[in-house]
Amino acid sequence: MSAILRYYEGAATDDRGRYLSEIQGWPDARLESVHDFIQWMFPLAERSGANPAAPVLDDHTVREFRSRPELQETLRASFVRMLRFYGLELDSGVVKRAADFRSKAWLTPGNHNHLRITRVLKSLRILGLEQDARAFFDCLAEIYASHRQAISPETFRYWQAATDANV
Repeated sequence: MSAILRYYEGAATDDRGRYLSEIQGWPDARLESVHDFIQWMFPLAERSGANPAAPVLDDHTVREFRSRPELQETLRASFVRMLRFYGLELDSGVVKRAADFRSKAWLTPGNHNHLRITRVLKSLRILGLEQDARAFFDCLAEIYASHRQAISPETFRYWQAATDANV
């Protein structure tokens, strides 16, 4: 069984000895300062330059995520946690700014969270949460429209590509 599946089932830790449930419970400051968890939380088929020890998706793992509701619910819990970190929330399938949304630290030019967001969008789409990825992108598009000084057109194009399976 893949390391990603064991990690998402709660049966194994990441390469640093952390369970997914621990990371989902971290305060925002720790999510901001630690840079080697996102590759486990939102896996992709490509090896990460930031965390080369993180496993990558294979076809079997993708099929398991797409066919097992409990894995999708755990992935959605990871997604909801990251939304909270970004000052957003998921409400009846719609991602929107939370009541306490304000100019978060990630709304600065060239912020590393822009790369994380690309990863989240792509991972959600690949692992079967396409509607959540689309809802997240729709909210990001609204934020981009009002924060163009903080989010580059290039970043926005990456977000579009990550959300659209045909790109």
